[in-house]
Amino acid sequence: MEFDIVGPDAISEGSATDAYFDRTETTLRHAGRNPHVVAEVTADQFPDGEYELLAGVKDAAALLEGRDVDVDAIPSGRLFDGGPVMRIEGDYLEFARFETSLLGFLSHASGVATAALDVRRAAPDSLVLSFGARHVHPSIAAMVERSALVAGLDGFSHVAAGDVIGREASGTMPHALVICFGRGEQEQAWRAFDEAVGEGVPRVALCDTYSDEVDETLRAAAALGDRLDSVRLDTTGSRRGDFRHILREVRWTLDAHGHEHVDVFASGGLGPEDLRDLGDVADGFGVGGYVSNADPVDFALDIVEVDGDPAAKRGKLTGAKDVYRTVDGGHHVGLRGQEGPTDGEKLLQPLLRDGEIVDEFDFGIDAAAERAALDADRCGYEASDGR
Repeated sequence: MEFDIVGPDAISEGSATDAYFDRTETTLRHAGRNPHVVAEVTADQFPDGEYELLAGVKDAAALLEGRDVDVDAIPSGRLFDGGPVMRIEGDYLEFARFETSLLGFLSHASGVATAALDVRRAAPDSLVLSFGARHVHPSIAAMVERSALVAGLDGFSHVAAGDVIGREASGTMPHALVICFGRGEQEQAWRAFDEAVGEGVPRVALCDTYSDEVDETLRAAAALGDRLDSVRLDTTGSRRGDFRHILREVRWTLDAHGHEHVDVFASGGLGPEDLRDLGDVADGFGVGGYVSNADPVDFALDIVEVDGDPAAKRGKLTGAKDVYRTVDGGHHVGLRGQEGPTDGEKLLQPLLRDGEIVDEFDFGIDAAAERAALDADRCGYEASDGR
């Protein structure tokens, strides 16, 4: 048996495409046509104030590298709400069959990054980790975790994704570990964990497996003493009750028994509204499906210029464009070559020239997260609860 995974070779070779691009290539070659075009990746034609966070540019660059094209792109970690996020110029058959994968790279990663920015903005002063890799196909886990970091989340859970993106995964114990020691033997599980894992791993005890959260929290604090860094509550929603009250009671009880150093960490089906409600009673959060299951951004790739002449399908804006960020956080779209806003920062940057990556283009995760934080402040980005 083999996994149902489209591999990197198929993506790089262009067979990870929609069938009609195969037929388009066949038709154009038969007709002897291969025009020089400008094509743009857009979600909305005009700015509408509904910002989304761009991600996936690194994979898009890897896809187009080595093709005889020039590409300009907005770097990952910038907000956009209209106009192109990427512009490709070259003979059409150089990149036609890569449209499917290109849009997939940008659309899915940007959706995840935008959802991650929602939770980041909902709890700006809290530790927030991405726990959602279990909800998606494992072949895209690295995309999910990178996109979460681009949005400014503090860490993630998936080990192999960490190997891909060069970061170490975070995590402590599941309920399964506690259950393996048996009911009433939670202390054995917590002590075994403390004895087994490396000193660099935080001692976080899961405290809601069998009994009341307050009871298990006090037992964990007694079992590990000063070595306990925090407790995590992940009670299933059907048994949770008033989660805010539970967290407040746990915090109160820890303090009352002299365990002020122990943090309280919450996870389990949380979204931005939960983080806003719980941010003052929990020190950190694990967010899963809200981030990993985010809807992709509905990008399209459209030809806007053919052999130097403006051209576009009905309903699309013709001609190559530039996009700008103004000092007040506004997003401006204008025709390329025309003067932009006097206070505007041009967002599209050279990504590839003649198929080679431009050295100055910044793919770094930390730099992207800094851009996301600055843009979110400048644009007044507000977390959504309905993605």
